[in-house]
Amino acid sequence: MVIDMDVVANRFTGKQHLEYTNNSPTSLKRVFYHLYWNAFQPNSSMDVRSQELGKILIGGEKQDWDARVTDRISKLDSSEIGYQKIISLKMNGITQPFKYHGTILEVDLITPVQPKSTVVFDMDFAAQVPLQIRRSGRDNPQTMVRYSMSQWYPLLCEYDYEGWHPTPYVAREFYGVWGDYDVTISIDKTYKLGGTGNLVNANEIGWGYDTTGTPLKPIVAPKRTWHFTGNNIHDFVWAADPGYTHVSRKIRQGLTINLIYKQTDSISDAKWLSVLDMAQNSFPYIEKTFGAYPYKQYSFIEGGDGGMEYPMATLLASPAGATHELMHSWYQGMLGTNESEYAWMDEGFAQYSGRRVNAVINKESGFAQDTHYKGYYALAKSGLEEPLTTHADHFNTNYAYSAGSYLKGAIFVEQLGYVVGAAVRDSILIEYYREWRFKHPNANDFIQVAEKVSGIKLDWYKEYWINTTKTIDYKIDSLWEEDGVSKIRLRRIGQMPMPIDLQLTFKDGSTEMEYVPLNLMFGEKPNENTEEKRVIHDEWDWTHPTYIVEIKHRLTDMKKIEIDPSKRMADIDPHNSVLNLYW
Repeated sequence: MVIDMDVVANRFTGKQHLEYTNNSPTSLKRVFYHLYWNAFQPNSSMDVRSQELGKILIGGEKQDWDARVTDRISKLDSSEIGYQKIISLKMNGITQPFKYHGTILEVDLITPVQPKSTVVFDMDFAAQVPLQIRRSGRDNPQTMVRYSMSQWYPLLCEYDYEGWHPTPYVAREFYGVWGDYDVTISIDKTYKLGGTGNLVNANEIGWGYDTTGTPLKPIVAPKRTWHFTGNNIHDFVWAADPGYTHVSRKIRQGLTINLIYKQTDSISDAKWLSVLDMAQNSFPYIEKTFGAYPYKQYSFIEGGDGGMEYPMATLLASPAGATHELMHSWYQGMLGTNESEYAWMDEGFAQYSGRRVNAVINKESGFAQDTHYKGYYALAKSGLEEPLTTHADHFNTNYAYSAGSYLKGAIFVEQLGYVVGAAVRDSILIEYYREWRFKHPNANDFIQVAEKVSGIKLDWYKEYWINTTKTIDYKIDSLWEEDGVSKIRLRRIGQMPMPIDLQLTFKDGSTEMEYVPLNLMFGEKPNENTEEKRVIHDEWDWTHPTYIVEIKHRLTDMKKIEIDPSKRMADIDPHNSVLNLYW
């Protein structure tokens, strides 16, 4: 793409040359493009949807709309709206007919794209940058950043085994085509840029891209040209402002971290600079635990309206959340799941891995005891929860989407460690990365990897946790002793079955783990604590509401009985899962 930016009118023109290979066995009679900025017009789907959600009160008082959007789109005038207009579109040199569907462009091809063939689309387009409302835009009063250029160009929709994915831009989540990008941006010479990709003409630009600490090189021409390339990515973001500061750090061989932000005061500067420390301190752990980062650079850029991830870069309104956005480089950037269908596989996995990274940096322990579980419990008890199979735009409330995709999605991974063992879960995550990076995996693909690595059947786990809103609730029902054998009856109150770790604590301070596998697993997790005695019992049939654990100890020798002392199982009523004995 070649872009010519007018910073006075807040508009630009663009030429897009796209080589597209149809890797499917199907002839494609039409193609679709995303025109995201058309959402920022009064009466758009995003505008109306936001206002309708605002009529819903969560907890009887909080409006359910996104506070960044509210009804702001409806109030934009002609100079403030966003748009992307197609001037011309040709395939292999022949003009193609097209029509607009709001944020989707439909192109009915004169000649179909045959299987395993490559065609060339040439497009001329024009765009106006909207006022900053959601993710992209100009003149954000919070950050004072001039341009946050995300979802800024006509982006070809993804065609996969399910067909085309022309998802209208209503609220959230994206799905893009893998490709190689070559982007040239001409803009007023005072502006400084950061974004996806590698800056090809760093020696012409300076500003720390050629050598750390160099100034922006002076030029006579009114506009400067920035040339970026990025390979094997599915989107491209950039941001521009005359007041940006650029600090970079090489954190290992072949990887440079860029920090691009607006200096304000020493406290703010210190917070932004701490992002570089976070990246340097965390990358060895991240790459060991979640897989290697394959690109030459990553940029943290002040911009946007919160935190939003893109390949090789993120827009951040503040340094908070930088770890979460960085981890999107794995689950959004490299694995590239269809976020609209599987938001929990992107947001949830990024939330989980970001939490683990922060715990390592801050020398914290534990995950199950944190706000993820508490937030999920509140959702489960609210009456508003929906299955995580719900399309990201189709949740009845923003609350159900956010708490479900982020929190319940993160718990999916942590709780998987309870089911198969934490070490096995970590092996699953690495194998998942190895098998599926750059391939758009779905939920079944992940489960198949998990089953292969663990040797345990896990389809039931996905079925209950992802496809339903059934909850987990186990109770210590009763206990008695017969002929020197203690019997503990457990009762499943919730509708979701699980394997059970039942820990006994004896008066002498010793402990013993009674492990009850679930019959649907057709296997068992390894002992996670070799220093503690573990007894493996017969499997518990999921159809049976009760199970009796028999123990060759006297009741009076025990002082505590507890289901899942690790707290990784998301039991919505933990109070009935522990019993203290006073003999």
